[in-house]
Amino acid sequence: MSDKFISMTSALHDYVEQQSVRRDSVMERLVEETAALGELAQMQIAPDQGAFLTLLVRAVGARSAVEVGTFTGYSAISIARGLPEDGRLLCCDVSEEWTAIARRYFRETGVERNIELRIAPALETLRALPATPQFDFAFIDADKTSYVAYYEEIFLRLRPGGLIAIDNVLWGGKVADPSDQSESTCAIRALNDRVAGDPRVDAVILPIADGLTLARKR
Repeated sequence: MSDKFISMTSALHDYVEQQSVRRDSVMERLVEETAALGELAQMQIAPDQGAFLTLLVRAVGARSAVEVGTFTGYSAISIARGLPEDGRLLCCDVSEEWTAIARRYFRETGVERNIELRIAPALETLRALPATPQFDFAFIDADKTSYVAYYEEIFLRLRPGGLIAIDNVLWGGKVADPSDQSESTCAIRALNDRVAGDPRVDAVILPIADGLTLARKR
């Protein structure tokens, strides 16, 4: 049986982005400002991934969402844009410095009223919430060693039919390299194994950007 995938070249990715992302001067400035941070800029999601998050939020009819790992705000804005006018997004991050950039762009894009940003370890923020279904959508994109813990804490607070999206689950291909036993790689493998074997969800890994898991609570 022939392979049912296509290798993503830079030219092909550019084509995908051109066809998937509607130009937005404010978001383009956010990308440029984040790029100026240097190597840290790799923590920002890709524009086509942002467009996909907006679509997912709208597709599940989410009114309440949570994000773990906000950085400079591209993913938060993408999620907030998919919410209805009275929708709410809880953002969890530990950096005042990087989220100061995010706050500026929340205002510029008009989603500030929909977002609550809490600066604290995300597990503390999540565990302080009632352990009852309250979120329709979640996005996890933070320290990889806590991925399983984030998944479990959010699952408790996700409504049936709600969706969890988890970034970086292919980890530059290192998850498929058994010689790589680094802490973050092993943590992502553990998360992937947990989700794949979890009878409480329907799940799939999509090869978007650095790999995106979608898990729907049954």
